[in-house]
Formats: sequence, structure tokens, C-alpha cells
Amino acid sequence: MTAGNHSTVTEFILAGLTEKPELQLPLFFLFLGIYVVTVVGNLGMITLIGLSAHLHTPMYYFLSSLSFIDLCHSTVITPKMLVNFVTERNFISYQACMTQLYFFLYVISECHMLAAMAYDRYVAICNPLLYNVTMSYQVCSGMVVGVYIMGLTGATAHTGCMLRVLFCKADKINHYFCDLFPLLELSCSSTYINEVVVLCFSAFNILAPSLMILSSYVFILSSILRIRSNEGRSKAFSTCSSHITAVAVFYGSAAFMYLQPSSVSSMDQGKVSSVFYTIIVPMLNPLIYGLRNKDVKVALNKILEKRRKGVFCLSKNL
Repeated sequence: MTAGNHSTVTEFILAGLTEKPELQLPLFFLFLGIYVVTVVGNLGMITLIGLSAHLHTPMYYFLSSLSFIDLCHSTVITPKMLVNFVTERNFISYQACMTQLYFFLYVISECHMLAAMAYDRYVAICNPLLYNVTMSYQVCSGMVVGVYIMGLTGATAHTGCMLRVLFCKADKINHYFCDLFPLLELSCSSTYINEVVVLCFSAFNILAPSLMILSSYVFILSSILRIRSNEGRSKAFSTCSSHITAVAVFYGSAAFMYLQPSSVSSMDQGKVSSVFYTIIVPMLNPLIYGLRNKDVKVALNKILEKRRKGVFCLSKNL
């Protein structure tokens, strides 16, 4: 039997995060809790931004898109991981594996979304008088569509190249999901094209957003230092502190996973570090923006106050 493009492997076995039976149930409840917080946090952020009129600004438009990306990213990985904790053999079909790989690689769009958010903060602080013109609704919509196109293009290119790879005998993926490099390790055909595509897309999708973020904050820092009053500096810095934290968490976790020397890294270490990148980061982003952002807190308090008043009026009428 064959699956995909002349592959003799019809399904894979996921090694999982750990093979110790005593850890399976505690890890199930741990990651179930993390996933619930992730879903509630990101859906809550999207809903809050949609319902609060004073959050209908470019900054929060980008933030709602970031929450959507994080929600999709976590949902692609975590549910299957939770199922694997409570089953004896962690099978995944070839088609399901390629589908998971495709939507996982959509995380490429998060790099570009963080770059778009950095540019928004640059315009807000360095050119505040031109902000409404520069960051118009049409411009913001075009940037968000462009970010999604970048993610879809990268995911399509990588997955398309993976479909041409032959998997003959080895079918055990030493990971808890279908990731790019663990799959390539199982190949019994040439992976040269895949490696070239990975190199080219990584250079663009990591280097370009990183340069955009870095250059934006160089100009932002320069503008903040020219502000004479301490109050003005504090206010300017507070407008981008949440984004700085989100960028540090995202790129820091990615660097920890991919930039370890080969002499000290292993696939087991990679699995542990990728947990932070694939599961923890999507949970942290809404918490970062919720706990560190006054506008979000004010909007949440207003909605809760309206709900309390509505319940009070209803009970009074009854």
C-alpha cells in the first residue's frame, strides 16, 4: 500500500514527549490546563478587541491577528499530544501527519506579525502626527493579509517538498508531533531540495522580520532618549513594552531550540525545548498583553461592569 507520493509508509508512530508511564497522566493534566488557558486567553483577547470600540486601533488589530495565529498554532499540536498521553500506541496516518506539518509551519506568519507590530510602534512613537495616515485601515489590512500569505506560502513550500520524500521502513518519529527535521531524518530518499528550501525560507522568514524589529526599536529607542521629561519617556516606553516582551519570549525560545551547538543538543532536549516554543508561547502572549497593558485592563473592566449592571437590572425587574 502507498500513501502520499509513492511512500510505502501509511502511518507513523509518534515517540511522544516521554516514554515513562508514571509521567503520562500528570503531563496530560498539565498540558490540558495549559491548552485551556491558551484557548480562553486568545479567544478572550480576540473577543475583547472586537467588542471594545476604543481598542479598534492598528495595534490591537495586529494583536487580535496574533492571538488568532497562536490559537491555531496551539490547536494543531496540543489536542493530538493530549490524546497520545492516554493511548498505548501513538499512531498518526501519513495524511494526518502532513496536514499537521502544514498547519504547524503556518507559525512562520507569527514572525512577520511581530515585525508588523514593531513597525506600528515605530510609526506611533517616531511619527505620531502621521500615524493615522501611515497606519490607515487599508494599510493595516494589507499588512495582515501579507502576513497570512507569507505563512501560507512557507507552509505550502515545505509541505510540498515533504510530499516528494520517500519513507520506506522507518516510521517512528522521535517527537510528539510531525515536525520538519524529525520527518526528514526518516527519509530513505534525497532530502537535498528540502534542505535548500529550508535554508532559503529560513533566511527570509527569520532574517527579514528580525531586521525589521531590530531597526524599528533602534529608531524607537533613539526617539525615547530625545524626550526630555521622565514621564514622557515612561509613557512612550510603556506603549511598546508588551511587544518587546512578546518578541523576547518568541525569539528567545526559538533561539534556544535551534541555536544550540550540536555537541550539547539532542532530539530529547529538542523535544523539551520545543514544548516552550509550540505550547507555552501561545499561552503567554495574551497574558503578556493582558497583564502589562492598561488599555486591555480598562476595556475588560468596562465590559465586566456593563455585564454586572445588566444582571442587576434584570434581577431588579424580576
